Amino acid sequence: MAPRPGQGGYAGDVSPQLAWRWVEAGEAVMVDVRTDAEREWVGFVPGAVPVAWKQWPGMAMNAQFDDAVRAAAEGGRKLVLLCRSGVRSVAAAKRATELGIEAYNILEGFEGDPDAQGQRGKKGGWRLHGLPWRQN
Repeated sequence: MAPRPGQGGYAGDVSPQLAWRWVEAGEAVMVDVRTDAEREWVGFVPGAVPVAWKQWPGMAMNAQFDDAVRAAAEGGRKLVLLCRSGVRSVAAAKRATELGIEAYNILEGFEGDPDAQGQRGKKGGWRLHGLPWRQN
């Protein structure tokens, strides 16, 4: 699956599989924009740069976001941004783009959308696709 254009304000959307191929090939850096608590409790992608878009509790904006994504993209590297379901990562990709960074949203996020019972992890997402992840 090729990248699909972003809906205004960022480079585009990519499947979890394409994002992983880019990361493995050294073509992109993965930035996990979930909260520290989400990464700790739900799991994380080894090697992803942890840069929360918003911080828990209260979901306040991360004042260090801009500096951290600039550092992750140092040397002109493109970024692929991951969140829980692919919503926060769109906002984060738009902000990174405003900073002059080539930034992509990873579709479906880490856990995917909730199913009929309101549970995540059964309808898409990084983990469901069997891509690398760990849990503490």
